[in-house]
Amino acid sequence: MNLLELVLEPLGYGFMLNALATAVTAAAVCAVLSCWLVLIGWSLMGDAVSHAVLPGVVLAYMFSVPFAIGALLFGFLAVGLIGAVRDTSRIKEDAAIGIVFSTLFALGLVLISVTPSETDLGHIIFGNLLGVSRAELVQILILGALALGVLLLKARDFTLFAFDATHAHAIGLNPRLLGAALLGLLALTSVVALQAVGVILVVAMLIIPGATAHLLTERFGRMLLIAPTVSVTCAVIGLYASYYLDTASGGMIVLVQGAVFALVYLFAPAQGVLGRRIAALVRRARAGDKPVSENSQN
Repeated sequence: MNLLELVLEPLGYGFMLNALATAVTAAAVCAVLSCWLVLIGWSLMGDAVSHAVLPGVVLAYMFSVPFAIGALLFGFLAVGLIGAVRDTSRIKEDAAIGIVFSTLFALGLVLISVTPSETDLGHIIFGNLLGVSRAELVQILILGALALGVLLLKARDFTLFAFDATHAHAIGLNPRLLGAALLGLLALTSVVALQAVGVILVVAMLIIPGATAHLLTERFGRMLLIAPTVSVTCAVIGLYASYYLDTASGGMIVLVQGAVFALVYLFAPAQGVLGRRIAALVRRARAGDKPVSENSQN
């Protein structure tokens, strides 16, 4: 089997085409949002919101309303509860986040266990990329386009908020509103990625691409290009690998993203652990540096 056949064979199945479209959409939207999450330092908040939306998604299923509505409600509920616990007690923010998201996630698990369903709601937790229907794909594409459109439309405002909320307020922006908008987009994006990798792995897709891009460039504009490029490439590679290796699709996609991050962490020219040392050795070699003993002999 040649390379072309390896590429085309999976595309002969409708479920693979749906899975590919879902994976690419989720990877692109998550990657763009991850740039701001990494920059602001909201990685743990991303973990909290992505898990806290689970009961909202299950309740939305129970009452036959769009998943996005339930996810948004519980996303904002989680943020409100975290702020309330932090501001009205001695509990610090990291502990408040852990308490709220684990409790809401547990509530979601309980609701799944008692909800009669013709479909396996456990797929919400672990993902069901190969089982995405055409109707679900349409919903994912619409939500993904909505989230990505808002992120790109308000990119300048979000970036000002991320770098300096005080300056953003001084020029007439509302930092509180911008923060709430980002959290709302986080909940919406979590719904987009649920079908691909499930609740447990959503946080990886929301953090790894931005972190990888952050190690490769100092410019935020370039991050917004590098992160989705890396994320989408990893999604395609992971999906193909899962097809030929017969492994979990969502897990394989995140595993590829993690492997790419590890390579960048080690070998990035400016920020890589080994890359910095290699670059220093190259500079010394080009400069013609010699050991002190050799210089003294000359």
